[in-house]
Amino acid sequence: MHQRVSLVTGAARGLGLAVARELAAGGDRVHLVWRTSSDRASQLEPEFAGRLHRADLLESAAAHAVVGQVLEAEGRLDRVVHAVGDFESGRLDQLEPETLRRLFESNVMSAWNLVAAGRQAIRASGGAWLFFGCAGLGGGRARTQAAGYAATKSALALLVRSMAKEEAPHGVRVNMLSPGIVPHDGAHADTLNPARQAAIPMGRTGRPEEIARAAAWLLSEDSGYATGQDLEVAGGWLL
Repeated sequence: MHQRVSLVTGAARGLGLAVARELAAGGDRVHLVWRTSSDRASQLEPEFAGRLHRADLLESAAAHAVVGQVLEAEGRLDRVVHAVGDFESGRLDQLEPETLRRLFESNVMSAWNLVAAGRQAIRASGGAWLFFGCAGLGGGRARTQAAGYAATKSALALLVRSMAKEEAPHGVRVNMLSPGIVPHDGAHADTLNPARQAAIPMGRTGRPEEIARAAAWLLSEDSGYATGQDLEVAGGWLL
């Protein structure tokens, strides 16, 4: 059997890197995409030799170039994990139009460009897509903080469900993974807010490896009949 090939974005640090390492430990040949973390990427070269790609996925050409590089090197692409998306805290009456536009581009348009670039390759392999959301999107609940961010992730969630229905006839699964409060390298300062942490029903924050294991499960054959789903791994946060 051919070794599975995975592409993980936002993978030079934090949750993206945790997912990349989990998939590699499971036998995948993993390619990492990074945009600004040049120092971290150079440190990862011995671990993922020749499989680190610098790209700004807000540019359609860059997304196509990365997918093309993976296909040229490996001849196939089986799994894509999109673990990027800017975060911004604050009230709506403090949200500048430019900030909302940036959030939409980072959380939605980067995913759109990546899908356009990788759709045919994933259809050919009958593979799977996984996108990162955020906890508490269900029910369209109001937000007093980070409403702009949640709105863009909600838009992404609808695209994920719609894409899942569209890709199912091709044997392709599309899901979302929504972490709660998970301190990690590069996490926003809000993650360390004691009041927020105290409100987690399970009484503790999440760990990157818990998110990574959930991602691997959603991509695996063990979840092979699940598509169009948003799996919250949040310890009950925002239930």
